[in-house]
Amino acid sequence: MFLVNQKTLKATDPFFKLKKIKFIRIYRWNPYLQIKPYFSIYPINLKKCGSMVLDLLVFIKNYHDPTLTFRRSCREGICGSCAMNIDGKNSLACLKNYPTTPNFLTIYPLPHMKVIKDLVPDLSNFYQQYSLIKPWLVMDNTKTVENLQSKTDRSELNGLYECVLCACCSASCPSYWWNSDKYLGPSILLQAFRWLSDSRDSKEFERLKILNSKTKLFACHSILNCTSSCPKLLNPAKAISKIKHQVTQTFGGKN
Repeated sequence: MFLVNQKTLKATDPFFKLKKIKFIRIYRWNPYLQIKPYFSIYPINLKKCGSMVLDLLVFIKNYHDPTLTFRRSCREGICGSCAMNIDGKNSLACLKNYPTTPNFLTIYPLPHMKVIKDLVPDLSNFYQQYSLIKPWLVMDNTKTVENLQSKTDRSELNGLYECVLCACCSASCPSYWWNSDKYLGPSILLQAFRWLSDSRDSKEFERLKILNSKTKLFACHSILNCTSSCPKLLNPAKAISKIKHQVTQTFGGKN
């Protein structure tokens, strides 16, 4: 590990003149060490890395500091494992190109979530909320024939099924920061709307009944941080608005 004082660095320093160096500043915390969270700063030669932030992290772990901890899996923006806060914005490290300037890049874990270690957030509550919405098709048991879906009905799922549950949107939502124990958050509500929109599902009323709550659903204040932070360019705020409309039409308001 190589620590550098950020304030003493200048554009005229040899680090910048001789090599294409970028300094990666990473949040560190280990529950087994009796010390407060701190930053580790690593000088990285960009010529030896790929073009994504995940490439930088893998390079650091392989050649600088094997104790650095982060999640990763698919490397293609499909699994959502490598979600983190990169230069102030939640994103997937495998889809985020690192900027060549400025020379410092700062990486945090997803904000306002408990941290297990370094860049790994605790998503236990997030997945418990996900199970609450029953994320699977629920159909009448009386059907004995194949449940077909038209192309038009299938198109209703576009912009919904692509969610990879990375939690970037939920971790950027102030309402979720304040009430994560009650409010389901934009990611889970987007998933809920995916099943509400599926023509093959026969339990729309029961699903809306679960969501008919001033804390689970109506704690959303349409701040739109969720939409601006989604690495898959989805629109959770729009989905939440439609759920609110459906709940209001069905039950006449919020409980």
